[in-house]
Amino acid sequence: MLRKLVAVAGLAMGLAAWAAPAQTLSDGSGAYATGKYRNLFKDDGHSEKEIRAKIDAAYQQLFHGDPQTQSVVFAAGSNANGPLMYLTDWNNKDVRTEGMSYGMMITVELNKKAEFDALWNWAMTYMYVSDPKAPSYEYFAWSCKPDGTHNSEGAAPDGESYFAMALLFAANRWPGGAGIYDYRAQAEKLLHAMVHREPITAPGPRGPHTVGPEVNLDPPMILFVPEVMPHPFTDPSYHLPAFYELWARWGPAEDRDFWARAAEASRAFFPKAANPDTGLAPDFVNFDGTPMEGPFSRRAVFGYDAWRVASNWSVDWSWWRKAPAEQVLSDHIQKFFESQGMDTYGPMFTLDGKPQAPSPRVTHEEHPEGLVGTNAVAGLAATDRERARRFTEALWNTKIPSGQSRYYDGMLYLMSLMHLSGEFRIIEPKK
Repeated sequence: MLRKLVAVAGLAMGLAAWAAPAQTLSDGSGAYATGKYRNLFKDDGHSEKEIRAKIDAAYQQLFHGDPQTQSVVFAAGSNANGPLMYLTDWNNKDVRTEGMSYGMMITVELNKKAEFDALWNWAMTYMYVSDPKAPSYEYFAWSCKPDGTHNSEGAAPDGESYFAMALLFAANRWPGGAGIYDYRAQAEKLLHAMVHREPITAPGPRGPHTVGPEVNLDPPMILFVPEVMPHPFTDPSYHLPAFYELWARWGPAEDRDFWARAAEASRAFFPKAANPDTGLAPDFVNFDGTPMEGPFSRRAVFGYDAWRVASNWSVDWSWWRKAPAEQVLSDHIQKFFESQGMDTYGPMFTLDGKPQAPSPRVTHEEHPEGLVGTNAVAGLAATDRERARRFTEALWNTKIPSGQSRYYDGMLYLMSLMHLSGEFRIIEPKK
């Protein structure tokens, strides 16, 4: 453990030494370079008016619908910084950085500043860990009760990643804010912590608890958790090379080279982590793509986290077009799910494609809307256009999630609508 603590402490120092000018960046040939975003719904014959109405209906229901059956967003009063709002996992009765950051991404993309600010205010008021002695200092408690009480002060790097990207987009869309609404300063502070946060140890119920950076240095990859452990590992659904490319341009200068390398590492990692026949990736995996062993091996299956992996590589292809292997993966995963029945496939599989029963605690539909959405987003990279069209239409014909499972399914459903309509875009700095 001592060797591990020294290694993690050395990570921050090693990255600090990377203050040399970033490597020359290629803009690729995707939407970042061309400014053109594919609209698969329009390609299938749906009108701009119909597409906008579908997105607006999903947003209205999930953010402002019936509080018992539809909405996952709730007003929570105000403080000195203004209104407060949280986005809840209705089924588990908690507020997660995953969902809050998704909500911020959705609202900045749809130009909903009041909702964005209220969500960010709640996150900073209740989730942000401000105690310099706390192991998760400068991160966000991944799970809170709706009253703001922490269920766990541990951090989840997927939440921090979406927070950082949403804040940079907000800085570009709505510049000039102050305090917590100085979005660029807030994003840079968080990105710096993700890479450079020195390990902090404190007593815990199971002994000393140490938390360090949220990234691994070699290979340069996002961690599943920043807790120091003998064998750190990653979650493929946390890999967001489309975002890393932007951080390599807009993030803290000393880390731009790191994020450029991380983007390339994630692109090389996806084909290693995913099954070569089905395209299914696991929830948890080692950095080299090999399956997990030990207590986390049960998560070496295609589960709820892994729904997002195909969307991540496909958006990367849409925005940057740097890794043709992402097209192959999209073809494989769409072919697999088509073989399982377009309207009947379930939520969990072994990587070679055997259906798995979900946990009894999970209340997702047998054919979950969120997975329908992310499988459709895979069409942004797929080469089989006719098959991709069938997945696009499957999402178009899927109802807006409601009831107990409306949180995770709903967020993925709405973001998938935005991706396929070309409305989930890189928000660049104002000229």
